Amino acid sequence: MRYTHVLTALAACVFKGTAGISVSGSAEGFAKGVTGGGSATAVYPTTTDELVSYLGDSEARVIVLDRTFDFTDTEGTTTETGCAPWGTDSACQLAINQNGWCTNYEPDAPSATVTYDNAGILGITVASDKTILGSGSSGVIKGKGLRIVSGASNIIIQNIAVTDINPKYVWGGDAITVDDADLIWIDHVTTARVGRQHLVLGTSADNRVTVSNCFFDGLTDYSATCDGYTYWGIYLDGDSDLVTLKGNYIYHFSGRSPKIQGNTLLHAVADSHPHQVNNYWYDSTGHAFEIGSGGYVLAEGNVFQNIDTIVESPMNGELFTSPDSTTNEVCSTYLGRDCVVNGFGSSGTFDQADTGFLVNFEGKNIASAEAYTAISTVPSTAGQGTI
Repeated sequence: MRYTHVLTALAACVFKGTAGISVSGSAEGFAKGVTGGGSATAVYPTTTDELVSYLGDSEARVIVLDRTFDFTDTEGTTTETGCAPWGTDSACQLAINQNGWCTNYEPDAPSATVTYDNAGILGITVASDKTILGSGSSGVIKGKGLRIVSGASNIIIQNIAVTDINPKYVWGGDAITVDDADLIWIDHVTTARVGRQHLVLGTSADNRVTVSNCFFDGLTDYSATCDGYTYWGIYLDGDSDLVTLKGNYIYHFSGRSPKIQGNTLLHAVADSHPHQVNNYWYDSTGHAFEIGSGGYVLAEGNVFQNIDTIVESPMNGELFTSPDSTTNEVCSTYLGRDCVVNGFGSSGTFDQADTGFLVNFEGKNIASAEAYTAISTVPSTAGQGTI
Protein backbone atom coordinates (compact mmCIF):
# COMPACT_ATOMS: atom_id res chain seq x y z
CA MET A 1 0.00 0.00 0.00
CA ARG A 2 1.25 3.46 -0.81
CA TYR A 3 0.34 6.33 1.47
CA THR A 4 -1.32 9.38 -0.09
CA HIS A 5 0.14 12.71 0.89
CA VAL A 6 -2.09 15.51 2.02
CA LEU A 7 -1.09 18.46 -0.12
CA THR A 8 -3.22 20.98 1.72
CA ALA A 9 -1.37 20.24 4.93
CA LEU A 10 1.99 20.58 3.23
CA ALA A 11 1.11 23.97 1.81
CA ALA A 12 1.95 25.22 5.30
CA CYS A 13 5.63 24.41 4.62
CA VAL A 14 5.93 27.95 3.26
CA PHE A 15 3.66 30.89 3.74
CA LYS A 16 2.92 34.29 2.30
CA GLY A 17 3.19 37.15 4.72
CA THR A 18 3.93 40.81 4.66
CA ALA A 19 7.55 40.00 3.96
CA GLY A 20 6.75 37.49 1.22
CA ILE A 21 7.43 33.79 1.16
CA SER A 22 9.53 32.49 4.05
CA VAL A 23 11.18 29.41 5.48
CA SER A 24 8.94 27.44 7.81
CA GLY A 25 10.51 26.45 11.13
CA SER A 26 14.21 25.96 11.74
CA ALA A 27 16.70 23.14 11.48
CA GLU A 28 17.11 20.74 14.38
CA GLY A 29 20.17 18.65 15.01
CA PHE A 30 23.59 19.14 13.51
CA ALA A 31 22.63 21.91 11.04
CA LYS A 32 20.96 24.04 13.70
CA GLY A 33 21.60 27.73 13.01
CA VAL A 34 21.59 27.54 9.21
CA THR A 35 20.15 30.71 7.66
CA GLY A 36 20.46 30.13 3.90
CA GLY A 37 19.73 33.30 1.94
CA GLY A 38 18.49 35.04 5.08
CA SER A 39 16.49 38.20 4.44
CA ALA A 40 17.41 38.54 0.76
CA THR A 41 14.54 39.63 -1.47
CA ALA A 42 12.93 36.56 -3.01
CA VAL A 43 13.50 35.86 -6.70
CA TYR A 44 11.18 33.75 -8.85
CA PRO A 45 13.00 32.10 -11.77
CA THR A 46 10.86 31.37 -14.82
CA THR A 47 13.28 29.34 -16.96
CA THR A 48 15.79 26.56 -16.37
CA ASP A 49 18.61 28.96 -17.29
CA GLU A 50 17.47 31.48 -14.69
CA LEU A 51 17.23 28.78 -12.04
CA VAL A 52 20.76 27.56 -12.76
CA SER A 53 22.08 31.13 -12.64
CA TYR A 54 20.44 31.98 -9.32
CA LEU A 55 21.54 28.74 -7.67
CA GLY A 56 25.15 29.05 -8.72
CA ASP A 57 25.95 32.74 -8.32
CA SER A 58 27.80 34.39 -5.42
CA GLU A 59 24.82 36.33 -4.03
CA ALA A 60 22.85 35.43 -0.91
CA ARG A 61 19.48 34.47 -2.35
CA VAL A 62 15.98 33.26 -1.52
CA ILE A 63 14.90 31.38 -4.65
CA VAL A 64 11.21 30.50 -4.89
CA LEU A 65 10.07 27.72 -7.22
CA ASP A 66 6.45 28.18 -8.29
CA ARG A 67 6.41 25.83 -11.29
CA THR A 68 8.07 22.72 -12.76
CA PHE A 69 11.55 23.25 -14.15
CA ASP A 70 11.94 20.44 -16.67
CA PHE A 71 15.54 19.82 -17.69
CA THR A 72 14.69 16.83 -19.88
CA ASP A 73 16.29 17.23 -23.33
CA THR A 74 17.91 20.56 -22.41
CA GLU A 75 21.40 19.05 -22.87
CA GLY A 76 20.60 16.40 -25.47
CA THR A 77 20.86 12.63 -25.17
CA THR A 78 23.62 10.07 -25.53
CA THR A 79 23.36 6.58 -26.99
CA GLU A 80 26.24 4.23 -26.25
CA THR A 81 27.11 0.75 -25.01
CA GLY A 82 26.50 0.05 -21.35
CA CYS A 83 25.77 -3.21 -19.56
CA ALA A 84 23.03 -5.27 -17.90
CA PRO A 85 24.56 -6.40 -14.56
CA TRP A 86 21.23 -7.55 -13.08
CA GLY A 87 19.69 -9.13 -16.14
CA THR A 88 17.81 -8.08 -19.22
CA ASP A 89 14.28 -8.27 -17.84
CA SER A 90 12.36 -5.05 -18.54
CA ALA A 91 12.13 -4.33 -14.79
CA CYS A 92 15.93 -4.42 -14.33
CA GLN A 93 18.06 -1.31 -14.43
CA LEU A 94 20.79 -1.11 -17.02
CA ALA A 95 24.10 0.61 -16.28
CA ILE A 96 25.88 3.44 -18.05
CA ASN A 97 29.58 2.69 -18.47
CA GLN A 98 30.51 5.79 -16.48
CA ASN A 99 34.23 6.02 -15.80
CA GLY A 100 34.57 2.49 -17.18
CA TRP A 101 32.31 1.00 -14.50
CA CYS A 102 30.91 -1.77 -16.70
CA THR A 103 34.34 -2.56 -18.10
CA ASN A 104 36.16 -2.60 -14.76
CA TYR A 105 33.56 -3.86 -12.27
CA GLU A 106 31.08 -5.86 -14.34
CA PRO A 107 33.22 -7.30 -17.17
CA ASP A 108 31.06 -10.43 -17.42
CA ALA A 109 27.75 -8.59 -17.61
CA PRO A 110 25.95 -8.64 -20.98
CA SER A 111 26.44 -5.47 -22.99
CA ALA A 112 23.39 -3.29 -23.59
CA THR A 113 22.57 -0.20 -25.60
CA VAL A 114 21.70 2.72 -23.33
CA THR A 115 20.15 6.05 -24.29
CA TYR A 116 20.13 8.57 -21.49
CA ASP A 117 19.39 12.22 -20.95
CA ASN A 118 22.63 14.17 -20.50
CA ALA A 119 21.10 16.74 -18.13
CA GLY A 120 20.59 14.12 -15.43
CA ILE A 121 24.20 12.99 -15.14
CA LEU A 122 25.43 16.00 -13.13
CA GLY A 123 23.27 18.08 -10.81
CA ILE A 124 22.86 21.85 -10.75
CA THR A 125 25.59 23.57 -8.72
CA VAL A 126 24.24 25.23 -5.57
CA ALA A 127 26.52 27.90 -4.10
CA SER A 128 26.69 29.19 -0.51
CA ASP A 129 24.02 31.26 1.25
CA LYS A 130 21.01 30.03 -0.69
CA THR A 131 17.45 29.27 0.35
CA ILE A 132 15.47 27.21 -2.18
CA LEU A 133 11.73 27.19 -1.44
CA GLY A 134 8.81 25.59 -3.20
CA SER A 135 5.59 27.59 -3.35
CA GLY A 136 2.78 25.36 -2.11
CA SER A 137 3.07 22.10 -4.06
CA SER A 138 4.35 23.73 -7.26
CA GLY A 139 8.13 23.65 -6.96
CA VAL A 140 9.51 20.71 -8.96
CA ILE A 141 12.91 20.13 -10.56
CA LYS A 142 12.55 17.37 -13.15
CA GLY A 143 15.32 15.55 -14.97
CA LYS A 144 18.24 17.01 -13.01
CA GLY A 145 19.40 17.00 -9.40
CA LEU A 146 21.03 19.49 -7.04
CA ARG A 147 24.76 19.42 -6.29
CA ILE A 148 26.21 21.12 -3.19
CA VAL A 149 30.00 20.77 -3.35
CA SER A 150 33.42 22.43 -3.14
CA GLY A 151 33.15 24.26 0.16
CA ALA A 152 29.56 25.47 -0.21
CA SER A 153 27.82 26.25 3.07
CA ASN A 154 24.70 27.70 4.69
CA ILE A 155 22.03 26.27 2.36
CA ILE A 156 18.33 25.54 2.97
CA ILE A 157 16.26 23.41 0.58
CA GLN A 158 12.61 23.23 1.61
CA ASN A 159 9.32 22.04 0.11
CA ILE A 160 10.43 21.03 -3.39
CA ALA A 161 10.43 17.80 -5.40
CA VAL A 162 13.32 16.39 -7.45
CA THR A 163 12.17 13.75 -9.91
CA ASP A 164 12.68 11.66 -13.04
CA ILE A 165 16.45 11.52 -13.39
CA ASN A 166 17.23 8.73 -15.89
CA PRO A 167 15.43 6.14 -13.73
CA LYS A 168 16.23 3.31 -16.12
CA TYR A 169 19.99 3.66 -15.68
CA VAL A 170 22.45 3.23 -12.86
CA TRP A 171 24.85 6.19 -13.00
CA GLY A 172 22.03 8.18 -14.56
CA GLY A 173 22.27 10.86 -11.86
CA ASP A 174 21.54 11.63 -8.21
CA ALA A 175 18.72 13.74 -6.78
CA ILE A 176 20.74 15.60 -4.12
CA THR A 177 24.54 15.46 -3.78
CA VAL A 178 26.47 17.00 -0.88
CA ASP A 179 30.28 16.83 -0.80
CA ASP A 180 32.76 19.10 0.97
CA ALA A 181 30.03 21.30 2.46
CA ASP A 182 28.73 22.57 5.79
CA LEU A 183 25.47 23.72 7.39
CA ILE A 184 22.99 22.14 4.97
CA TRP A 185 19.29 21.73 5.81
CA ILE A 186 17.12 19.64 3.49
CA ASP A 187 13.49 19.73 4.63
CA HIS A 188 10.12 18.57 3.26
CA VAL A 189 11.69 17.47 -0.02
CA THR A 190 10.32 14.64 -2.17
CA THR A 191 12.57 12.56 -4.41
CA ALA A 192 11.14 10.09 -6.92
CA ARG A 193 12.19 8.04 -9.95
CA VAL A 194 15.95 8.54 -9.71
CA GLY A 195 18.52 6.40 -11.51
CA ARG A 196 21.14 6.45 -8.78
CA GLN A 197 21.07 7.86 -5.23
CA HIS A 198 18.15 9.84 -3.86
CA LEU A 199 20.61 11.46 -1.43
CA VAL A 200 24.38 11.06 -1.43
CA LEU A 201 27.04 12.60 0.81
CA GLY A 202 30.40 12.19 -0.85
CA THR A 203 33.81 11.23 0.50
CA SER A 204 34.92 14.73 1.54
CA ALA A 205 33.79 16.22 4.86
CA ASP A 206 30.16 17.33 5.10
CA ASN A 207 30.41 18.90 8.48
CA ARG A 208 26.82 19.56 9.60
CA VAL A 209 23.79 18.27 7.68
CA THR A 210 20.15 17.90 8.74
CA VAL A 211 17.64 16.04 6.57
CA SER A 212 14.14 16.33 7.96
CA ASN A 213 10.55 15.53 6.98
CA CYS A 214 11.52 14.29 3.51
CA PHE A 215 9.81 11.62 1.40
CA PHE A 216 12.25 9.29 -0.33
CA ASP A 217 9.94 7.48 -2.74
CA GLY A 218 11.48 4.24 -4.04
CA LEU A 219 8.59 3.20 -6.26
CA THR A 220 10.06 2.68 -9.74
CA ASP A 221 9.66 0.81 -13.02
CA TYR A 222 13.37 -0.08 -13.03
CA SER A 223 15.59 -1.32 -10.22
CA ALA A 224 18.83 -3.17 -9.56
CA THR A 225 16.73 -5.82 -7.84
CA CYS A 226 14.33 -6.01 -10.81
CA ASP A 227 11.27 -5.84 -8.54
CA GLY A 228 10.09 -2.22 -8.62
CA TYR A 229 11.92 -1.38 -5.39
CA THR A 230 14.79 1.11 -5.67
CA TYR A 231 18.10 -0.22 -4.39
CA TRP A 232 19.94 3.11 -4.38
CA GLY A 233 18.52 5.14 -1.51
CA ILE A 234 20.66 7.19 0.86
CA TYR A 235 24.46 6.94 0.75
CA LEU A 236 26.52 8.59 3.53
CA ASP A 237 30.21 8.14 2.80
CA GLY A 238 31.91 11.23 4.13
CA ASP A 239 34.94 12.11 6.20
CA SER A 240 33.75 12.90 9.74
CA ASP A 241 30.26 13.84 8.53
CA LEU A 242 27.64 14.85 11.07
CA VAL A 243 24.19 13.90 9.78
CA THR A 244 20.80 14.22 11.44
CA LEU A 245 17.92 12.35 9.81
CA LYS A 246 14.62 13.21 11.47
CA GLY A 247 11.00 12.62 10.52
CA ASN A 248 11.72 11.21 7.06
CA TYR A 249 9.57 8.66 5.22
CA ILE A 250 11.73 6.05 3.48
CA TYR A 251 9.44 4.01 1.25
CA HIS A 252 9.70 1.02 -1.09
CA PHE A 253 13.46 0.41 -1.20
CA SER A 254 15.45 -2.82 -1.53
CA GLY A 255 18.77 -1.61 -0.08
CA ARG A 256 21.11 1.20 0.94
CA SER A 257 18.54 3.22 2.82
CA PRO A 258 20.91 4.33 4.21
CA LYS A 259 24.39 3.02 3.49
CA ILE A 260 26.82 4.51 6.02
CA GLN A 261 30.60 4.37 6.06
CA GLY A 262 33.76 6.47 5.81
CA ASN A 263 33.75 8.08 9.30
CA THR A 264 30.12 9.35 9.38
CA LEU A 265 28.15 10.07 12.63
CA LEU A 266 24.44 9.51 11.98
CA HIS A 267 21.57 10.54 14.25
CA ALA A 268 19.04 8.39 12.94
CA VAL A 269 23.13 8.87 13.63
CA ALA A 270 26.84 8.05 11.57
CA ASP A 271 31.76 9.07 11.86
CA SER A 272 30.13 9.33 9.34
CA HIS A 273 28.11 10.04 12.48
CA PRO A 274 24.38 10.00 11.75
CA HIS A 275 21.57 10.51 14.23
CA GLN A 276 18.39 8.90 12.96
CA VAL A 277 15.36 9.90 14.98
CA ASN A 278 11.62 9.51 14.38
CA ASN A 279 11.98 8.30 10.78
CA TYR A 280 9.50 5.86 9.25
CA TRP A 281 10.73 2.98 7.09
CA TYR A 282 7.98 1.20 5.19
CA ASP A 283 8.12 -1.76 2.81
CA SER A 284 11.47 -3.18 1.73
CA THR A 285 12.43 -6.31 -0.17
CA GLY A 286 16.04 -5.99 0.97
CA HIS A 287 17.92 -4.26 3.78
CA ALA A 288 17.50 -0.79 5.21
CA PHE A 289 20.85 -0.11 6.91
CA GLU A 290 24.18 -1.03 5.35
CA ILE A 291 26.86 -0.03 7.87
CA GLY A 292 30.45 -0.20 6.71
CA SER A 293 33.74 0.65 8.36
CA GLY A 294 33.63 4.11 9.92
CA GLY A 295 29.84 4.24 10.15
CA TYR A 296 28.49 5.09 13.62
CA VAL A 297 24.71 5.08 13.90
CA LEU A 298 22.42 6.17 16.73
CA ALA A 299 18.85 5.19 15.88
CA GLU A 300 15.99 6.14 18.20
CA GLY A 301 12.25 6.62 18.07
CA ASN A 302 11.99 5.23 14.52
CA VAL A 303 9.33 2.94 13.05
CA PHE A 304 10.21 -0.06 10.89
CA GLN A 305 7.18 -1.53 9.14
CA ASN A 306 7.51 -4.49 6.75
CA ILE A 307 11.32 -4.34 6.79
CA ASP A 308 12.51 -7.95 6.93
CA THR A 309 16.22 -7.08 7.08
CA ILE A 310 16.82 -3.86 8.98
CA VAL A 311 20.63 -4.20 9.04
CA GLU A 312 22.62 -6.02 6.39
CA SER A 313 25.12 -8.57 7.68
CA PRO A 314 28.03 -8.39 8.22
CA MET A 315 28.08 -4.98 9.85
CA ASN A 316 31.51 -3.34 10.12
CA GLY A 317 30.66 -0.10 11.92
CA GLU A 318 28.98 0.58 15.26
CA LEU A 319 25.30 0.87 16.10
CA PHE A 320 23.18 1.88 19.08
CA THR A 321 19.55 0.87 18.52
CA SER A 322 18.03 2.26 21.73
CA PRO A 323 16.90 -1.25 22.73
CA ASP A 324 15.17 -0.64 26.08
CA SER A 325 14.60 2.04 28.70
CA THR A 326 17.33 0.77 31.03
CA THR A 327 20.04 0.60 28.35
CA ASN A 328 18.91 3.91 26.91
CA GLU A 329 19.83 5.76 30.09
CA VAL A 330 23.45 5.83 28.86
CA CYS A 331 22.43 8.46 26.30
CA SER A 332 21.79 11.07 28.98
CA THR A 333 25.53 11.54 29.49
CA TYR A 334 26.09 12.46 25.86
CA LEU A 335 22.75 13.75 24.53
CA GLY A 336 21.41 15.31 27.71
CA ARG A 337 18.44 12.92 27.70
CA ASP A 338 17.69 9.22 27.53
CA CYS A 339 17.34 7.69 24.07
CA VAL A 340 13.92 6.58 22.84
CA VAL A 341 13.06 3.00 21.83
CA ASN A 342 12.21 2.12 18.22
CA GLY A 343 8.97 0.50 17.04
CA PHE A 344 8.53 -2.51 14.76
CA GLY A 345 5.79 -4.14 12.71
CA SER A 346 6.36 -7.29 10.63
CA SER A 347 10.07 -6.51 10.63
CA GLY A 348 13.38 -8.14 11.48
CA THR A 349 15.61 -7.64 14.49
CA PHE A 350 17.36 -4.40 15.37
CA ASP A 351 19.07 -4.92 18.68
CA GLN A 352 22.62 -3.70 19.21
CA ALA A 353 24.02 -1.35 21.84
CA ASP A 354 27.55 -0.21 20.97
CA THR A 355 28.17 2.76 23.25
CA GLY A 356 31.80 3.77 22.72
CA PHE A 357 31.00 6.20 19.89
CA LEU A 358 28.25 8.08 21.75
CA VAL A 359 30.88 10.44 23.14
CA ASN A 360 31.01 11.96 19.64
CA PHE A 361 27.57 13.48 20.26
CA GLU A 362 28.62 15.27 23.41
CA GLY A 363 28.42 19.07 23.13
CA LYS A 364 26.79 19.00 19.67
CA ASN A 365 23.32 20.15 18.61
CA ILE A 366 21.08 17.10 19.01
CA ALA A 367 17.56 16.73 17.63
CA SER A 368 14.70 16.06 20.01
CA ALA A 369 12.97 12.69 19.89
CA GLU A 370 9.32 11.71 20.32
CA ALA A 371 8.09 8.24 21.17
CA TYR A 372 7.69 6.08 18.06
CA THR A 373 3.98 5.82 18.83
CA ALA A 374 3.64 9.55 18.18
CA ILE A 375 4.99 9.56 14.62
CA SER A 376 2.22 7.73 12.77
CA THR A 377 1.55 10.88 10.71
CA VAL A 378 5.02 10.86 9.10
CA PRO A 379 3.90 9.02 5.93
CA SER A 380 1.18 11.61 5.28
CA THR A 381 3.16 14.74 6.13
CA ALA A 382 6.71 14.08 4.90
CA GLY A 383 7.97 15.52 1.64
CA GLN A 384 6.39 18.03 -0.69
CA GLY A 385 3.43 15.88 -1.64
CA THR A 386 2.27 13.16 -4.01
CA ILE A 387 3.53 13.88 -7.54
